[in-house]
Amino acid sequence: MKAQSIFTMFFVGLCCAALLGCGSTATSEGTGEYLDDTVITTKVKAAIFNTESLKVTEINVETFKGEVQLSGFVSSAEDISTAIRVARGVTGVTSVKNAMKIK
Repeated sequence: MKAQSIFTMFFVGLCCAALLGCGSTATSEGTGEYLDDTVITTKVKAAIFNTESLKVTEINVETFKGEVQLSGFVSSAEDISTAIRVARGVTGVTSVKNAMKIK
């Protein structure tokens, strides 16, 4: 009986530790948030790709907790404002940071 009790306590402790490892903090994402951000990044890249005036190879997209950062070198200031507008239009984007520069 005592061995079963020790095993049960060990198993419960292991499950709690595993669940805590999947949680998010202010500087790191949980597993679900990481997957959500990957989907947002893919959607923003697709939206940029589908915009004729923008070149997806010039713009890098990174997402952290719904906040999208655009970086890279583009041809004009108009391309910067278009990319920001397109990124803001994607579902799940909470804000957009611009780190793009004009060539």
